[in-house]
Amino acid sequence: MLNSFIPVEKNSHFPIQNLPYGAFITEGGEIHLCSAIGEYVVDLCVLDEAGLFDGELLADRFVFQDSTLNYFMSLGKAAWQEARNTLTNLLRDDNPVLRDDDLLRARVFVPMEDAEMVLPVEIGDYTDFYSSEQHAYNVGCMFRDPENALMPNWKHLPVGYHGRASSIVISGTDIHRPQGQTIPADSDQPVFGDSRLVDFELEVGFFTGPGNELGEPVSVDNAEEHIFGMVLVNDWSARDIQKWEYQPLGPFLAKNWATSISPWIVTLEALAPFRIDMLVQDPEVLPYLNQKNRSTFDINLEVYLDADGLEEPHRLATSNYKYMYWSMAQQLAHQTITGCNVKPGDMYASGTISGNDESAYGSMLELTWKGTNPVQLANGEERTFIKDGDNIIMTGYAENKDYRIGFGVVEGKILPSK
Repeated sequence: MLNSFIPVEKNSHFPIQNLPYGAFITEGGEIHLCSAIGEYVVDLCVLDEAGLFDGELLADRFVFQDSTLNYFMSLGKAAWQEARNTLTNLLRDDNPVLRDDDLLRARVFVPMEDAEMVLPVEIGDYTDFYSSEQHAYNVGCMFRDPENALMPNWKHLPVGYHGRASSIVISGTDIHRPQGQTIPADSDQPVFGDSRLVDFELEVGFFTGPGNELGEPVSVDNAEEHIFGMVLVNDWSARDIQKWEYQPLGPFLAKNWATSISPWIVTLEALAPFRIDMLVQDPEVLPYLNQKNRSTFDINLEVYLDADGLEEPHRLATSNYKYMYWSMAQQLAHQTITGCNVKPGDMYASGTISGNDESAYGSMLELTWKGTNPVQLANGEERTFIKDGDNIIMTGYAENKDYRIGFGVVEGKILPSK
């Protein structure tokens, strides 16, 4: 058990055991890379300028003076470990280097409430998967039947599609309702207008560090060497647009208009105490996906809806990342088995995460069962899908008896279409 000289509440998402990565705008208008401890942002650029990242791999590289994490991410696991060890030592309550330097401390620690967070990564490519069995089953039941809910390929490969990196936004960014073609229930001709079935999707994503050369797949048992860390993801969806457009090639405009992520990237090392085994896959997967010691993380996930007229946000769902059928390593190995090259800063999302209980469903589509069972709010209103002015808030954390490792929140409000 380590303790920081910065006070940290027991239920804080950001104890010294976490130390996630992010980026914020300084008072001078510059973008600085940062970490988090308690209620403070830790300015890594200032620490780097002071020469405190002086280990063998990072000395004189000035990796935290960039405006994005991409270069640092490219250096690999040994460099990530060195940076984490350095930062942990600087924040320990028994280390005077930063603790007793009042001038440096004043420059390094910024109250979170005063920090405007920005995307910490230049995201080159984005892949969204469909890897929660309960979610896939629920959707299959709605649009086919329970006997044929899962498509024949679903348990043989991690189903995915290429998303739109340009519309990935940081938590707190307002989102305008999308417009597009939809097909009325009583017509065989499409109409153009606002999406009426805007939905959230509760997901967890990961960022890659070192990439691979074109033509050289990443092996499933080496895949986590390429994974820098994880974020919360709300992959917004327009269900009515998707219904009309998705055959035969899958989601397009229904998914390209916004994806919100949490500002903090939590490392796999911080989450290591919460690693758990995954269930045996049946049928057995092909050798390139057959991961030794297949595991995931026990991460609690919650979704809330806030709107005018509510005294407090209404909890829509409680789920967990452990419900995933496919692991991150399997997803990355599958992405690259063709020889597809990935790069530092590429993002991958899990797909909607749903548990077996109705309260653990990760979308309005499931929670209201395609709009037939509206959610009842405390102010007497109902929701089948998301209305203009609704703010969707997601949070996630792993915890034991001693501390939490959290992601903070990812939130976004739906505004009227432009």
